[in-house]
Amino acid sequence: MILKIDQVNWPEAFPEKPEVRVEVSNDHEALYLRWHVKGEQLRAVTTQDQGPVWEDSCVEFFCQVPGEDHYFNFECNCIGAMVGSRRKGRAEEVVPLTPEQMARIERKCDFPREAFEERDGLFEWTVEERIPLDLIFQQPIAKGQKLRANFYKCADKTKRPHFVSWQPIDLPKPDFHCPQFFGTIVLE
Repeated sequence: MILKIDQVNWPEAFPEKPEVRVEVSNDHEALYLRWHVKGEQLRAVTTQDQGPVWEDSCVEFFCQVPGEDHYFNFECNCIGAMVGSRRKGRAEEVVPLTPEQMARIERKCDFPREAFEERDGLFEWTVEERIPLDLIFQQPIAKGQKLRANFYKCADKTKRPHFVSWQPIDLPKPDFHCPQFFGTIVLE
C-alpha cells in the first residue's frame, strides 16, 4: 500500500508541507517501509542510533498491536540514524530497543551516514527500512493482521520546522506520541 503523509495539523505555527509518501509492505518476517520525500531544507546532524533524529530531516513510524497498551516508535533521519523504543507514552514506560535489536533493523538511504548541517534548496530523498516483525509482535502474524499506526515527517531544528502525518492529530501543539489518533493498516 502507498500512503500519503499530508496532514498539516498545526497550519498556523507550522505550515510547511513537504511531499511525502511511504510504501508499506510485509512478508512473514518483516515490515518494509520505503519513504519518498521532496522538500526544502535538509539536515542530518545525528549519526548515532537512539540520538535526537527528530531534530533532523526525519521520517517516523509509530505502531501498536490492537489491544495492547504499549506502542513502538521507529524514527529515522535521512542518513539512517534511528530511534526505536517500546513505550506507553512520550515519557511513560519508555524502553529503548537494545543495540542488538537496532542492528536488526536494516536501513538504506540516499545519503552516507555522515553528519551535515542544514542545507538549503529543494531535495528529493528516500529511506528504506526493514523492521523484523518479531520486534513488534510476540507471535507469528496471520494474513490480515491489523496494526494501529501513524506515519510522520518532521524536522524540528530546521529553519522551516514541520510536523506532518498520515492520520490527522487533534491536539493544540505538535505531538506524535498520541496513539488515540493512529489509523489502521492491514498486513498481508
